[in-house]
Amino acid sequence: MKKTDSLGGKCLNLVIWLAALLWFLPILVALWVAIHPASEQASFSLLSPLTFDNFINAWHAAPFARYFLNTTLLVMMIVVVQLILATMAAYALVRFKMKLSGFIFALILLQLMISPDVLILNNYKTIGALGLRDTLTGIALPYFASAFAIFLLRQTFKGIPLVLEEAAIVEGASRFYILRTIYMPLAKPIYIAFALVSISFHWNDFLWPLVITDSVNVRPLTVGLQLFSAPEQGVQWALIGAATLMTSLPLLVLFLIFQRQFIQSFMRAGIR
Repeated sequence: MKKTDSLGGKCLNLVIWLAALLWFLPILVALWVAIHPASEQASFSLLSPLTFDNFINAWHAAPFARYFLNTTLLVMMIVVVQLILATMAAYALVRFKMKLSGFIFALILLQLMISPDVLILNNYKTIGALGLRDTLTGIALPYFASAFAIFLLRQTFKGIPLVLEEAAIVEGASRFYILRTIYMPLAKPIYIAFALVSISFHWNDFLWPLVITDSVNVRPLTVGLQLFSAPEQGVQWALIGAATLMTSLPLLVLFLIFQRQFIQSFMRAGIR
């Protein structure tokens, strides 16, 4: 029995490693293309000369510094507003006695079933009517309310004993003070996990920023990358590989730093 279990475990590990390799293969190809001259990119020879000129050329071929700044400001704006609104909404759903709280929560969860791409036309009309086209606020506004964040925080807040809040109220603490000193510190792993998910999604978002932006001043990285695949200029694989790696590196580093908190927080949320 033990030998069978050991063999099954080894097969499972082999499948996991193969799946990880298949997932990582596009990144390896992009890395190979980015660090080799154009004449050596198709040879896949280990003796091929290396070069970092593709990264330099990609950086100077487009205003990447501006793209990075735009993307960073955009993502931080969205994540901060999402967490503030989700925190207040989750606390209200858990601790305030409302007759239709269950129905309201069900309506909030309906947002998870609607693809953002379906709402592009209506969002475009709304943002245009508000005069926010071609602005970072216009890109971020449709994402400020996150049903996923509300769900995660609601599940977490439900697991916090009500006795803690009642004791704080007896001592004269306000609702905001209770939320800030009791609920938010205990939900820190959930905040980290959701922030990673939200940053990853909005860092890579392409269609909505492409539709709503017209100028370099507010263009994010994903929209800027299309410059290297424009048909009139020809597909420049070396520059695409280098630019893709520069764009993806911050997300990869962020996940490697917080991967343990990311996995544990979702496991806790699922248990609750």
